[in-house]
Amino acid sequence: MTLLKSTNKVIDIIKAFIKTHYSFFLAYVLNLGIFSFIYVLGQLPIYFLVFSIELSLFIGGCFFLFKFLRYYKRFRLLERLDKDPIDTLKQLSSNRDPSEDFFHLKIENLIEEMQQVKKKSQQRNTSQIDYFTLWLHQIKTPISAISLLMQRDNKSKFTHQMEQELLQIENYTHMALNYLKIEQSGSDLDFVQVSLDRVIKETVKKFSILFIYNRIQLDYQETNKSILSDEKWLRVLVEQILSNSLKYTPEGGKIKIYMSPTKEDQLIIEDTGIGIRSEDLPRIFERGYSGFNGRIHEKSTGLGLFLSQEITKRLGHEMSIKSIVGKGTKVIIDLARTSLIKDY
Repeated sequence: MTLLKSTNKVIDIIKAFIKTHYSFFLAYVLNLGIFSFIYVLGQLPIYFLVFSIELSLFIGGCFFLFKFLRYYKRFRLLERLDKDPIDTLKQLSSNRDPSEDFFHLKIENLIEEMQQVKKKSQQRNTSQIDYFTLWLHQIKTPISAISLLMQRDNKSKFTHQMEQELLQIENYTHMALNYLKIEQSGSDLDFVQVSLDRVIKETVKKFSILFIYNRIQLDYQETNKSILSDEKWLRVLVEQILSNSLKYTPEGGKIKIYMSPTKEDQLIIEDTGIGIRSEDLPRIFERGYSGFNGRIHEKSTGLGLFLSQEITKRLGHEMSIKSIVGKGTKVIIDLARTSLIKDY
């Protein structure tokens, strides 16, 4: 396959070379024709003509071969322009045509400007991430304070509702913090054997007040599974999916958590919520896309499923969603992993 690609590449370069030097080839053939015509008019011996044509073809062939090798080298250098523009331009400068000096100067100036813009953009993004990270950590203090005050004064008739809203605030805060972490390339991952039941039970316990307050029935079938994953990020993934199910499942609804009966290592979280339109399904993992139902109910941030998909990719798992409007949504997480060697 590699040899075939290389062969096709050389053929493409040859075609480009012929197209670029078409006028030279035409002039050369015309020159041979005129040369032969003069020999015929002069009635010179035919072996003189044959020898002259052979000599001309040899010299012309050497000339065009030399030109093609330079063209080939230059063509391959230009292909590297995107990956290493500075070094490539230096190599091109060593044997360039003087008429190209102006273009090289313009390209170098543009590359320098692009690098400066990129550097400023990275600095601005770093500053924004540092600020939001600091803010998210600071906001935890008043959240904890409100929680303690509610525990002291638990006789208010609005206590349960306040606890529910406080949990939502904490959930959105953690989602924003995890979004910042997952966007950073150096997110730490620690792959170990994780008890799937422990992760699910801790997540359900965290959202227990939402199940109770909204009278949502939970049908949880223990998995008895131990999988290779990062426990912290796997918990964030399950929390995000379960949070979405609770958000869009009406009072009196039902959420099921179970392993697929047909395929091994597939965790399914199924709800009887409002569902997702079929035309929205292809875009639900896009950043900021909330879909029709999300906009109607004004609950969607457009980050939850994007974050879930990014975490799934980082963990080496796969996730898919099936949904019917008015009947509910089924999230399928394939927890099987390929060889760790492929991840590096």
